Amino acid sequence: MHRMNKFATALPAVLILIISSSTVWGDEGMWLFNQVPKATIAKKYGFTVTDQFLRQLQLGSVRFNNGGSGSFVSGEGLLFTNHHVGMDCIQKVSSPTQDYVKIGFLAKTRTEEKRCPDLEINILQSIEDVTAKVNAGLTDTTPPSEANQKRKEAQSRIEKECVAAGGERCDVVTLYAGGLYHLYRYKKYTDVRLVFAPESAIAAFGGDPDNFTFPRYCLDMAFFRAYDKDAPVKPQHYFPWSKSGAKDKELTFVSGHPGTTGRLATMTELEFQRDVSFPVTLGRLRGMRQALEAFMATSAENKRAGTELLNSVLNSLKAYQGFDGGLHDPALMARKREDENKLKKAVADDPAKAKRYGTTWDEIAAAYERYRALMGPYVVLERSLSGGDLMAIARDIVRYSAEKTKPNEQRLREYSETALPEVEQRMYSEAPLNKGLEIAMLENYFTWATKTLGVEHPAMQKALAGRTPRAAAEAIVNGTKLAEIAERKRLANSWEAVQASPDPLIQLMLAVDLPAREVRKRYEDQVEATLRGAATRIAQIRFALYGDREYPDATFTLRLSYGQTLGYQNAKGENVPWATNFAGMYPRVTGQEPFELPPTWITGKSRLNLRTPFNFVSTHDTHGGNSGSPTVNTRGEIVGILFDGNLEGLPNRFVFTDTMARSVHVASQGILESLRKIYRADALVKELVR
Repeated sequence: MHRMNKFATALPAVLILIISSSTVWGDEGMWLFNQVPKATIAKKYGFTVTDQFLRQLQLGSVRFNNGGSGSFVSGEGLLFTNHHVGMDCIQKVSSPTQDYVKIGFLAKTRTEEKRCPDLEINILQSIEDVTAKVNAGLTDTTPPSEANQKRKEAQSRIEKECVAAGGERCDVVTLYAGGLYHLYRYKKYTDVRLVFAPESAIAAFGGDPDNFTFPRYCLDMAFFRAYDKDAPVKPQHYFPWSKSGAKDKELTFVSGHPGTTGRLATMTELEFQRDVSFPVTLGRLRGMRQALEAFMATSAENKRAGTELLNSVLNSLKAYQGFDGGLHDPALMARKREDENKLKKAVADDPAKAKRYGTTWDEIAAAYERYRALMGPYVVLERSLSGGDLMAIARDIVRYSAEKTKPNEQRLREYSETALPEVEQRMYSEAPLNKGLEIAMLENYFTWATKTLGVEHPAMQKALAGRTPRAAAEAIVNGTKLAEIAERKRLANSWEAVQASPDPLIQLMLAVDLPAREVRKRYEDQVEATLRGAATRIAQIRFALYGDREYPDATFTLRLSYGQTLGYQNAKGENVPWATNFAGMYPRVTGQEPFELPPTWITGKSRLNLRTPFNFVSTHDTHGGNSGSPTVNTRGEIVGILFDGNLEGLPNRFVFTDTMARSVHVASQGILESLRKIYRADALVKELVR
């Protein structure tokens, strides 16, 4: 799955530098919409990308705040995304008696559409360069920690001014590791309703064994609708459905929101990830998988309740194994080292640059040595405090109530004035909670935390109070009142009430919060500040050498990728065709998970045109967060939806190749055939095909 990873537990949120040469290979590039290489596309494909074409792509694309992408596909606010992006909502509107993840969902009328309890979508309206404003008053002699803090204050101030001027959501985005800062203004909608979802057995046919592989046979798509003031949104820009569908070797475009990549990382960062942070991440994910599988094995309801989280964990685990494999590939690392040495040589050969920038890489190495010493507490207490939904709500309540007492520019960035609406949406979500799952996840967190920090760590001593992880988790979850939304609101709106609260979950978060803030401050002052300053200087070198001919690393902001539908030859020397069809799926059916089809697909087989394209691959440069991205032809029509990449493409996190690496899409023809022949979704088809 290509949803943005939710469990990047040990990766510092700092991009370091561009280390590739100015040459861009194949169809490489997650391009900013104000930086699309129009001439390159025209030369290779003979297609002129106009400003009007880009504007249509920009305003027709949407970002789902749960880590995915999507698009408008009708003038009535109909949204198109992946089933696995929408699954969080699908599960939350389900119940023990109506499991829409398992049985699917179709709203035959608008009144039957089900509102998602805590989903927000964003549509990018404009981009403004605010680099000068963010760096105002800073010089090379400004101490790194001071410069880091002043930039954050400036970002919060700029965002607040933007919202005050009429922006619905405003984010200052860091690009090129601090070389540029852009202000992104968004239109947002928080009333999003489920319209259609297929059964999970066909949406994710093949399950984890087939994840990140091809050939694939998945109907990984779903439809939602955006509402404003209880009426369907009427977007001016949306993507019509292609009448001909995807074709082999066709130029297409993907507009979506890739989450994070590491193509700008120094060798120091890559080696740190390989040797230190990835092992922590993989260990954490394996522990979560084990805990979830044990919980889900106890009852049918527990299996239902844990499905979405387990799928996310399995996806993240497989992705990180692929990323880790790339960092253990001698050829990949040699290429990265060679590219970095070229950049160092460019500095060394210029006396002025050598004087100003020559110590930069040594500073980066020293910062990562400092990070080694504090990574355990930072990850466990601050960056990855992940012990269930209730724990996340409690963390928000404690910090929301405390941060609101401070001036906007002195708050933690995630609780700045403009960020509060999203925090409130999370805190006050009416999504159902499963007490058993909450206990299992909190127990798992305690087990991991004590293993990482030791049972003698003061925060763990307060948290466990002499109890086992299981006993502590049961007492805390059974004793908390935070399942009640009224109680959440009462506490969140009073820092005094939080401090006085006897609620065991609030007490846990208060016990953790002080050491978490302390280690966060150390990380920001001793690691992040140095890396940010070093990154900014190296970005200046890169701009001097290459200009803006290269794209920045992914930041979960809107990017454009171009490429063509194209098969490949795998490592075994076998030719892999560009597309699969329904005929290829049925022989793979075993009747057992994950190769079991829903009854609708067994009884409906005779109605299908089995030669209809189902899934296809392309050379697009995509990554986690691109899930749900529309795949459009040169006429701006939907020909598919991106939902995955293959295993060969996972090391593309660090270095792009397209020899065997491919993005994986659901074909528009297969979607229509399914809606018409299997689901008899006539009204939905009529809305799509006009």
